[in-house]
This record gives sequence, C-alpha cells and structure tokens, in this order.
Amino acid sequence: MSRAPILNPKLVPVSGIDAHLPPVPVEALQPQALRQRFAAAPEWQVELPGDGGRFAGRASAAAAVLVPIVLRAEGPQVLLTRRTAHLRDHAGQISFPGGRVEPEDVDVEAAALRETEEEIGLARRHIEVIGRLPTYTTVTAFEVTPVVGLLEPGFSLKLDPFEVAEAFEVPLQYLMTPAHHQRHIFTFEGGQREFLSMPWPQGSEEYFIWGATAAMLRNFYRFLSA
Repeated sequence: MSRAPILNPKLVPVSGIDAHLPPVPVEALQPQALRQRFAAAPEWQVELPGDGGRFAGRASAAAAVLVPIVLRAEGPQVLLTRRTAHLRDHAGQISFPGGRVEPEDVDVEAAALRETEEEIGLARRHIEVIGRLPTYTTVTAFEVTPVVGLLEPGFSLKLDPFEVAEAFEVPLQYLMTPAHHQRHIFTFEGGQREFLSMPWPQGSEEYFIWGATAAMLRNFYRFLSA
C-alpha cells in the first residue's frame, strides 16, 4: 500500500478544533432554505476533495451515498449508519448509506437511492432528492458522489445485518457547527496524514464520525456557509 492505514482513529491526537469558524445559521438549515441553496448554488470552494493517495493496486470506481436529512419537529437530523465489523472496507465506521454505482443505475442519484433501500430498507418514495455535492475520492479508490435528500418522518427502516450494525440520527445543526470539528494528525514512518472528526456523544455512547464521512460533511458546511 502507498501509505499507512489508520487502524484506531480515536487514538490519534487532536491537533486543533475549528471553533473560530462560524456555524451555519439555523434558518439556513430549514428545508426550504436547503432546497433554494441547491437550486441556486453560490460560487464556493471545496475544502476536502479526497483523502489524498490511496492503497496501491486498486482501480478507481464510481460510488454514491445518500446524505439523508430527516425533517424532525426539533430540527433537521442527519441519518447515519455504523457499518458491521467484518466488512473489507471501512469496517465499523460511521457512514452514509450508499455504495458502488452499478451498470443498471441511470445516474448517481439512482445508485444512492438503490443502495439506501438495500442497506437500511428506506424506500425511495420517502426521499426528496434536492441536489448533490462534489465527488470525494477515498483512500480505497472510490469516487463518491454525495446525494442530498430530505425525509419526512413516518418512514421505517430495515437494516441489512450483513452491512449495517445500526442506524442513528445526529442534529444537522451540530454537524454544521465547526466547534465540533476536530483536526487530527497521524504520523507514520515516511509521512503524515490529516483527517477530521466530529464525535457525537449520545449518553454513554460516542459515535466517532471521521474520515470520508466527516470530510463530506465538512464540504457540506462549506457549501451552506458560502
């Protein structure tokens, strides 16, 4: 492989917290504001286009994920999943539902909706797709397009036990507040790797959102705050 893998990101020291950056205003996170932002996107700069470098010997492949925003009465929530521990790629990590774009998918939106239904049983009729974010390149050589969708409450989930250990929600406002964005530097022989994390405490549990998922959320922050 071309660089050292990060086996336990929680143990990598925090090098900084981005509390100096302003949060996205609450009014900009409401459903109509989100629709309008994608309908008339401003000029903006992607902060994190990819992990940089990748495991050797892997050809690139197109993939798509859904960024599901649940329109709860208490405020919009982002629906995330925790992957099962035995998977080859990103085992045990927090992720968006999604996966590889297959030949039968007419576009990345179709791939994201199909994969979401397969992984967590969320039927596409519940999802209002409002736009997509720029492609993110992972260290495992996937070119991932995040597709953003709105969900009205009332849906039910049926998790694929092979791929998904659990599904949970995090307030969009929490994720769009950079005071919750931590920077890490992983040092190994021959170089360094930097990554973001957005730990979400939930009672005695901590969901450690990091890597590609955190990076795509950070790009979402840049898009909404442009």
